Amino acid sequence: MSSEAFLQVQGLAKAFQPARPVFAEVSFALAKGEFVCIIGHSGCGKTTILNVLAGLDAASGGHVFMDGRAIDGPGLERGVVFQGHALMPWLTVRQNIAFAVRSRWPQWGRTEVDAHVKKFVALVGLLPAIDKKPNELSGGMKQRVGIARAFAIQPKMLLLDEPFGALDALTRGSIQDELLAIVRQTQQTVFMITHDVDEAILLADRILLMRNGADLPAGWRPGDIAEVVANPLPRTRTRAGLHHLPGYYDLRNHIVDFLVTRAHAH
Repeated sequence: MSSEAFLQVQGLAKAFQPARPVFAEVSFALAKGEFVCIIGHSGCGKTTILNVLAGLDAASGGHVFMDGRAIDGPGLERGVVFQGHALMPWLTVRQNIAFAVRSRWPQWGRTEVDAHVKKFVALVGLLPAIDKKPNELSGGMKQRVGIARAFAIQPKMLLLDEPFGALDALTRGSIQDELLAIVRQTQQTVFMITHDVDEAILLADRILLMRNGADLPAGWRPGDIAEVVANPLPRTRTRAGLHHLPGYYDLRNHIVDFLVTRAHAH
């Protein structure tokens, strides 16, 4: 992981009503190969920030630079996975991923595309289902396809908007493990939204704690990033061993305390 800033977010703001911005003066950076989670209550602006990073929404103020270039629209150098799988229902797993791969490398022939698709389908353990359509897959399998598609275009950065939020606990845990393994293998740079404290602790190198906007006696205070928490646990951590690591409960309690007492604090 490089220590230089790969993604730079400077003074970001978003206002749907001019006098009441959802958030303002949001600044942070990601190093290349870093995994950063952002956590906070609904309505604080997490998804809006991710959409700005994805180029799907425009900020009201501030700047975003990735690899030295301003982000001003969507691009294949950023892969996005949402809570909903967003697969094309008339296409198979193979075809859904191939569609994205051909968009990324239009000069590739069918054999090259198919070999690339199979590589990333294998990474998420879905080769037996490669020719099935989404209506033949479970919720967890659909999300695996979405993750494989995002990794298959080999983006410079991966943006994840609560991709496991709708899954049951066992499926979510299994896919978290798979994601962690793929990220370590590919050294991918990741920005992820989550509501799950343990998920953030398992996956992230750093955790951004976001505070909701609030009405104060002096007027409206926009949402902001109240604290950045460095994860002190070993990067080799696993879901099964997480709870046994020294420092785990201190870290978890600190984040939960923020969410309970400070995220809405006036």
